[in-house]
Amino acid sequence: MGQVVIKIQDVTFQYPNVQDEHPALQNVSFSVFEGEWLSIVGHNGSGKSTLARILNGLIIPQKGQVEVLGIPLNNDSVWDIRKKVGMVFQNPDNQFVGTTVRDDIAFGMENLGVPRHEMLERIEWATKKVKMESFLDYEPHHLSGGQKQRVAIASILAVKPQIIILDEATSMLDPIGRKEVLRTVRELKDQGLVTVISITHDLEEAANSDRIIVLNNGSKFLEGTPKDIFTLDEEIKSIGLDLPFSLKLSKRLSEMGISLKNVHLIEESLVEEICELASKI
Repeated sequence: MGQVVIKIQDVTFQYPNVQDEHPALQNVSFSVFEGEWLSIVGHNGSGKSTLARILNGLIIPQKGQVEVLGIPLNNDSVWDIRKKVGMVFQNPDNQFVGTTVRDDIAFGMENLGVPRHEMLERIEWATKKVKMESFLDYEPHHLSGGQKQRVAIASILAVKPQIIILDEATSMLDPIGRKEVLRTVRELKDQGLVTVISITHDLEEAANSDRIIVLNNGSKFLEGTPKDIFTLDEEIKSIGLDLPFSLKLSKRLSEMGISLKNVHLIEESLVEEICELASKI
């Protein structure tokens, strides 16, 4: 594990004028480490969206402490924190403000006063990182869902945050677009460019991460590696979540007498082993 970049300690948040016996978050504690991909999962109402807003400084918890890169989160520090944390939202269309991909990526840097020559260098660098350098003069609404989300990621990368939060960022994508975005995020993380926090209800997406935190009714329910979490399948199902398809298929194959060498959390690795088995028949 690298150094701690985010520390959440006993955080509680209750929305005003909401008649509910349970706060949206209640005494939640965990740390995020530099260079990791952490997924925070849970069904609707589990508290994950509230936690995403806190991590980006959109709301301040009533109780507990939040530190981002050593900076305590409060009303005075929130803008400093937002410079270091970038957020990619569910619908990329809501993030587009420019008439072209180039203009859109430039927008955030213009707000930060980045010099023009450096801005051009960053646009070129960021689009290459997400493999969208050939689309700089395209209008964003002409792109596919996966391409739009990669442009949204490039826009965040260009302002050089140390942490990226994906807030249900793949939920509106088709399977191909979803794979494109997850592959891009993995490459960026493996290159040491960012620490990634993925807020999702999709355990297929969470299977790509290094560590998972499961929220339930505003509290931390489980924490561990994807393999640790998915072996607790009955506990996962008890709170309304479903196991990744690749894991369910692996178990079904085992029940049919087809032994696999590995437990597969990712679809691609399962396909590879099935193809290997088929080639020996």
